[in-house]
Amino acid sequence: MNGFVIKNTGSWYLVRTDDGKNIECKVKGNFRLKDIRSTNPIAVGDKVSIVENNEGTGLITQIEDRKNYIVRRSSNLSKQSHILAANIDLCFLIVTINHPATSTVFIDRFLASAEAYRVPVNLIFNKTDIYTEEETEYMEALTGLYSHIGYPAVKISVLQREGIDALQEKIKGKITLFSGHSGVGKSTLVNILVPDTNLKTGAISDYHGKGMHTTTFSEMIELPRGGFIIDTPGIKGFGTVDMAKGEIFHFFPDIFKFSKDCRFHNCIHVNEPGCAVRTAVEKHYISESRYKSYLNMMEEETDGKYRK
Repeated sequence: MNGFVIKNTGSWYLVRTDDGKNIECKVKGNFRLKDIRSTNPIAVGDKVSIVENNEGTGLITQIEDRKNYIVRRSSNLSKQSHILAANIDLCFLIVTINHPATSTVFIDRFLASAEAYRVPVNLIFNKTDIYTEEETEYMEALTGLYSHIGYPAVKISVLQREGIDALQEKIKGKITLFSGHSGVGKSTLVNILVPDTNLKTGAISDYHGKGMHTTTFSEMIELPRGGFIIDTPGIKGFGTVDMAKGEIFHFFPDIFKFSKDCRFHNCIHVNEPGCAVRTAVEKHYISESRYKSYLNMMEEETDGKYRK
């Protein structure tokens, strides 16, 4: 019997079979991913084969090859990874300028990982109704930057219901991952898009200005007009996985574009002579924030530290 995983609670997996039946399943044996050590060998979105038993539960016996997935380094086990979701048509990274603040380093790490595993990403800038004039100007600069690179960026206010209709059209019939820090409005947005979901929403910590976790496990939620939203727990840091120093720039489209003009074919764009990338940064063809994120990731791969 075949199906796909729609919920992962850590020990049980809820599988939607091809005939529309939901079956709670365990994993048979010891699954290991090819070339990657993971805290969750099976992720929401995985296509699986199962065997149903007499009690009405099942065993997952096989995972089909994934077309893509989003993965980050596990914050507790830095040598292992955690897969957020698999087989994704589209990913929305939800960003807030403040309440809580989303750093460009976090955005760029997420985008680079998505590039590495072939996941298309759009950026959603939420809470436009509460920003100061200075914060709004900064948001406009970021939406312009990322849209120019090739990542569509939209501005919305979940509480004011602004920009929601356009999102509904974009996700219709697709499997869409929603991700971002805790407190950016992800659960509130999902509750609007799927009114019967009733996901828990949380307040922002006044002391730290950070969101508090409300979603505790990954879940695939069916959309009224076709398709699914994958809702995932809020993430604090985004440690990248299995990226060699010499290939990180491949996952920054704006940097990769200029890398072809470097003097040396093995240039890693840090301090080599004749580096076209550093020249492009100096001339503002590449954003300084993007280049700093690139250097941050290069440093992580050098010293092996997981930087939040």
